Amino acid sequence: MTPQARAEKCAELMMRNDAASRGLGMSLLSVSPGCATLSMTVQAHMLNGHSNCHGGFIFTLADSAFAFACNSYNQRTVAQQNQVTYLAPVAEGDCLTACATETSRSGRSGIWDVTVTNQAGKKVALFRGLARTVGGQHFPEPGETK
Repeated sequence: MTPQARAEKCAELMMRNDAASRGLGMSLLSVSPGCATLSMTVQAHMLNGHSNCHGGFIFTLADSAFAFACNSYNQRTVAQQNQVTYLAPVAEGDCLTACATETSRSGRSGIWDVTVTNQAGKKVALFRGLARTVGGQHFPEPGETK
């Protein structure tokens, strides 16, 4: 199995089981080993008291992209710590794209950076996620025996 095929199969299985991302209308645009890109359109129920997108929804989009990226190696991986910096307000109807890229991976730990942009390509948030593999796989690898 190629690394790309592995990443795609992991993403397919994860999205099938990810009711949170699907429920918010997220779409997986691309996945490759260590990387993932998701998008989401900001809806009225996502607005805060300032009529901007609530930061929690932006965080969730970035966190989902992070999850798909760090699980692309067929090793069950979870978030250990996350940090987000909001750069610009986001309005209803904006289409957000979160692009997660592996920065470092060694042993059971890794770091991913996620950039969230709007439909004009303007950066609206930066996210850094620290991940930890917890054991197990999303699917048995071809040729493996149990």
